[in-house]
Amino acid sequence: MSRLWAPWRIRYIRMAKKEKKCIFCLAKSAKGKERVVFRTKHSICVLNIFPYNNGHLMVSPLRHTGDLDALTEKEGVDILKSIIRAKKLLKKTLKPDGFNIGANIGKAAGAGITGHLHIHIVPRWIGDTNFMPVVNSTKIISQSLDELLIKLRHAD
Repeated sequence: MSRLWAPWRIRYIRMAKKEKKCIFCLAKSAKGKERVVFRTKHSICVLNIFPYNNGHLMVSPLRHTGDLDALTEKEGVDILKSIIRAKKLLKKTLKPDGFNIGANIGKAAGAGITGHLHIHIVPRWIGDTNFMPVVNSTKIISQSLDELLIKLRHAD
């Protein structure tokens, strides 16, 4: 098993073990605000605490619903605007070469959280897949979540 020293993550691991509630519903409360990048009338943008890449954000509706077809028109428009806003923030602060944007809807599609719809926004850089994931099954995240959150909030 590969190990990469990341002591700043222990706070999130402990929190994840304690919390059995929906992370997106939790983010709406005072207890979950520590990873909220921004909030709108119908959606919320949060840092992924287990990011695929540095800057991995997720946008979800405020209302607890698991599928796109359950969204109202206002929620759908708001979520799309939030995805665009999140992408602009990442572009401004991290200057990625591209993005992966998408949703895994349902367990069979790879959704880790099936009950609350969320869209992933993952910044990508040319060459961001190096030997570590290929040889060691280890992904290196080069920036702390706290530092990234401050940068994103100030860029907005």
